[in-house]
Amino acid sequence: MSYLSLSLWLPMVFGVFLLACGRSMGARTVRWFSLLAAVVAFAVTIPIYTGFDASSAAMQFEENIPWVTRFHMNYHLGVDGISLWFVLLTAFINIIAIASAWEVIEDRFHQYAAAFMLLSGLMIGVFTALDGVLFYLFFEATLIPMYLIIGIWGGQNRIYAAFKFFLYTLAGSLLMLLAMLFLFFQSGFSFNILDWQQLVIPLGVQKVLFFAFLAAFAVKIPMWPVHTWLPDAHVQAPTAGSVVLAAIMLKLGAYGLLRFSLPILPDASRDLAGMMVALSLIAVVYVGLVAIVQKDMKKLVAYSSVAHMGFVTLGFFIFNKLGMAGGIVQMIAHGFVSAGMFLCIGVLYDRLHSRDIADYGGAIHAMPKFAAFALLFAMANCGLPATAGFVGEWMVILGAVKYEFWIGVVAATALIWGAAYSLWLYKRVYLGPVSNPKVKTMSDINAREMLILATLALATIFMGVYPKFFTQPMEPAVKQLIEQVGQGKTVAAPAANAGLHP
Repeated sequence: MSYLSLSLWLPMVFGVFLLACGRSMGARTVRWFSLLAAVVAFAVTIPIYTGFDASSAAMQFEENIPWVTRFHMNYHLGVDGISLWFVLLTAFINIIAIASAWEVIEDRFHQYAAAFMLLSGLMIGVFTALDGVLFYLFFEATLIPMYLIIGIWGGQNRIYAAFKFFLYTLAGSLLMLLAMLFLFFQSGFSFNILDWQQLVIPLGVQKVLFFAFLAAFAVKIPMWPVHTWLPDAHVQAPTAGSVVLAAIMLKLGAYGLLRFSLPILPDASRDLAGMMVALSLIAVVYVGLVAIVQKDMKKLVAYSSVAHMGFVTLGFFIFNKLGMAGGIVQMIAHGFVSAGMFLCIGVLYDRLHSRDIADYGGAIHAMPKFAAFALLFAMANCGLPATAGFVGEWMVILGAVKYEFWIGVVAATALIWGAAYSLWLYKRVYLGPVSNPKVKTMSDINAREMLILATLALATIFMGVYPKFFTQPMEPAVKQLIEQVGQGKTVAAPAANAGLHP
């Protein structure tokens, strides 16, 4: 068994063990076992990075074993420079999620931790699957643990939010399954995603398939206007659920665009790029403005996530190396920053049991150490230079200016809206006089909370100061993907390529 299989199955084995034996273990033992299991699951992903050849665009650590031979399904895994970081990020965020619930979740902690362990393994499966059926199974199976996390440990309206999350994402995925079946027959009975990338498909058919995949991926990202499930899910989810949802699950849809839509359907991707750019800019500007008027802290950060993911899709569909790499970097950076933002909200909620901005004010007087971390994540959320939030957005803006100047200008306004909602949130919650007497009674962060926030803060600063660490391994894969999209596959490619800037 290779490191890829270990990184995928080990957390799920731990999750099943917790479900089977967690009830008979002591409460403290369950917590320590869950945390150590998450650390071990992360440790087995490290050799994937250390053994990765950053000069190659090929799939590495590949495993290809016959699975269901009658239907030509294989257990086929592999990583390239695009998927590498998402494997490590998923395992890393899983540690943060379980550690953040250490003193918070008292009811059935073993089931709670098991859900996150299973979810972590399934999401790594999405990022490593090179067989269409395997990808689909992992992609859909991620819904089940998150549905349970929201529906069991969520807020007052958790059942409504869980159903909305489940139905939205499931409905779009059915069209993706039909598209995969078409590609299966078109490729001579192969579910190999790399084989699908070699198919020559007419432009009209490519467009139909593009919308079929978009139905699944746009909801998961989520893109405007199919983003309305996300604020409800975030508001009702427990803190760790919001952390994983924002940091990893939103990336599944964007990763699907990189693995399916762009390389398999390059002509349709170019032909429909105008639509995708327009939808991305609406998410960046309009949803950013919507975030400003939110009264609930979680809703504000949820809408800001939609705006930040708009940068990701914008970077993908301007078809230059800077924009594409910037979109991927933005995905990784958003994983660190959004996790920090939701953890900060969770710390406040644990003390005052309210997410309403109006219930706070002057929190810095009671929690000065915590307020420093909250300021860092707020600044990173609005794209402060030398933080992770700046790198991806700046790369996408530069790529957009190279593609079309005015698109870059509109995208750059996101820095203004991001500063508006992030800093206004900080001002109303942490600065000024104490308006609520209960705020004075709040205790500053303890050692566990400080360690979690400090870890994310260091990752945020490190990525902002030394982004080459993250960008170098992905360069060959990004270059190859740009070439695949640029070459096209049909006779209609030159016409579809007319608006593509060199």
